[in-house]
Amino acid sequence: MRFFHLSDLHIGLKLMNRDLREDQEYILAEVVEAAAQEKPDAIVIAGDIYDKAVPSAEAVEIFDRFLGELTEAVPSAVIMMISGNHDSAPRVDCFRKVLSRQKVHMIGQPPRTEGEFIEKVTLEDKYGKVNFYLLPFVKPSMVKQVVGTDENGNNLSYNETLHRLIGRENINQDERNVLVSHQFYLPVGKKVEEIERMDSEIRTVGNIDEVSADVLEIFDYAALGHIHKPMKLGNENWRYCGTPLACSVSEAQQQKGIIMIEMGVKGEVETTVLPLYPLHQVRVIKGELEEILAEKSQDYVTVILTDKKDLDVIDMQERIRLAFPNLLEIRRENQRKADYARVLKSETLMNPYELCCSFLKNMDEKEKEILQDVIHTVQGVK
Repeated sequence: MRFFHLSDLHIGLKLMNRDLREDQEYILAEVVEAAAQEKPDAIVIAGDIYDKAVPSAEAVEIFDRFLGELTEAVPSAVIMMISGNHDSAPRVDCFRKVLSRQKVHMIGQPPRTEGEFIEKVTLEDKYGKVNFYLLPFVKPSMVKQVVGTDENGNNLSYNETLHRLIGRENINQDERNVLVSHQFYLPVGKKVEEIERMDSEIRTVGNIDEVSADVLEIFDYAALGHIHKPMKLGNENWRYCGTPLACSVSEAQQQKGIIMIEMGVKGEVETTVLPLYPLHQVRVIKGELEEILAEKSQDYVTVILTDKKDLDVIDMQERIRLAFPNLLEIRRENQRKADYARVLKSETLMNPYELCCSFLKNMDEKEKEILQDVIHTVQGVK
């Protein structure tokens, strides 16, 4: 069994107000070309199809064309995708039953009643069955009718919710099983601060959305979405594939790609990264003005000037924009940096969420979610 693992397409994204339509169409065409060449049996997209819950008409058009070209390139392949935290779950769920008959499984909603279970798509090859469990992005409040609440009637934590939700599935360990999920899974033994996050990712205050990766142990492969940098969770077969295209300057010059998985008999899993090459790289160029101007290019560029002398601002900006038509921003390196180390050693700083929780005691999970939304809004998190 051979399948592709993709995630976080974020169709409709703008990079510092730059329209990425041409770039996204270019990279999606590379995905189609790779599929035509490798002929996978299935293609998995692990959430965040769109960048916004209500995508623009242009974004829907891009996705529609991509899906059409993909089905033409590999007509025998089964296409499976789930909603992410950026997507509207009901919109992704639309025409779910109709599309499934065309070998396209778009799953927006997780199980919400006791009689519902995680959507399972079963494929077969010469070694037997491969079961794909398609679990969209989950908040505890979405599935409390399924997993229950704590002794006080409050929503469970994300970690407990995911463990209970997956634990109620009757998974045959003699068969090959794949989880497709869009959550923040934390490697066992790791701390949140040890995980590098990208500026383009939505993060919850207090990291209350973390889920221990031990819940993945029953799966032969975990095709994960949500983290924008390619990452393994301490296991070769539990992987975030990352975005196919850089979504922020923090992803500058990351090598993006498709993960191709080949499954043999139970326990045999091989992964290969098929590199993707963007129309324009995202780069950070640092140096003095004349050095920077010598590196002119068509890439999306953040320029950091290190000149210690004053520069003619108008002339400087015009010259840089001529050298870099797709300039994102110009920064000046601060030569006088404050020394915060002494302050940080002398006191423990609380983040806004912790500070509010310490003041507003005895909040339930719903109240905590409301508090997160308020803090995100004040801080300008989208």
